[in-house]
Amino acid sequence: MPGANLEADLWLNEVLTPYDIYSHGASAILAYRKTPYQELYIIESGSYGKGLMLDGKWQSSTKDEFIYHEGIVHPALILHQRPQKVLILGGAEGASIREVLRWKSIERVVMVDIDGEVVQACRELLPEMHQNAFDDPRVELIIDDAQNFIATTQEKWDAVISDLTDPIEQGPAYPLFTQEHYQQIQKILSPRGLLTVQSGSIIPSDLPIHARLAKTLQSVFPYTRSCMGQAPSYGLQLSYILASNTEFPYYPNPSETNRILAEQTTGGLRYLDGDSLLGLMQTPKHVRDAIAQESEIYTLAAPPKFPGRGNVQEAP
Repeated sequence: MPGANLEADLWLNEVLTPYDIYSHGASAILAYRKTPYQELYIIESGSYGKGLMLDGKWQSSTKDEFIYHEGIVHPALILHQRPQKVLILGGAEGASIREVLRWKSIERVVMVDIDGEVVQACRELLPEMHQNAFDDPRVELIIDDAQNFIATTQEKWDAVISDLTDPIEQGPAYPLFTQEHYQQIQKILSPRGLLTVQSGSIIPSDLPIHARLAKTLQSVFPYTRSCMGQAPSYGLQLSYILASNTEFPYYPNPSETNRILAEQTTGGLRYLDGDSLLGLMQTPKHVRDAIAQESEIYTLAAPPKFPGRGNVQEAP
């Protein structure tokens, strides 16, 4: 606000575009690790509580992560209606597991994350997010490259939740945003299974990335839908993409969604209900137009490239 005093001791500057930086003011760095795969910060922020950053990109915060995690998990499970087996790719904080476990029908959840050091840091320092979900007997945590797991699993999955970092070219996640990867996922989905992909922001400079990712998924799956997500601590609007081999409604009835949630989950959702799911799935015209006009797709030979990393700067 005008005239406000800046009180942070540290500023973590995230590169949103080549011309835009979003700064998070921090009062403390709770953890810093440079793992074999990426650079981790867990901070105490002034506005959003504890925050997780990987490779200089904001991942989640304790005050608003419920919006992101309910948004990425529940649409696919609602559309399936009775999910039993869910595969989570990435998901270091454990919050996506937490949300999946709200469903009474769940029998098995597997989370595959490449970076065990990041997962362990989240387990130790972000209990508000996972809420001991890792300890549930239905959950299996696998520290490995998701590509290895997908290539070898013999199971069929009712939902695959791609809860990954942005596909920065030098980071660990970029191969998991390509046509080859989605072709592998298509083979392991159950007949009514759905894939949800964290698909980046849809601010004007990033919209071509989303459009190409949507086009990539359309090259594999007959049914896809771009969904508009929210996460205030990101400083921009996020998106997800739903994909399936089986047709699903693009205009889900709010009353039917509320009935499914009431009957099939243990409750406790703060963000998602029938009205918000319907709104989330209504793709704005300019996004639909960008997807329709896009011709490129992402492959291992031509992967997506995001703007870059952030940095840490002491307050003057």
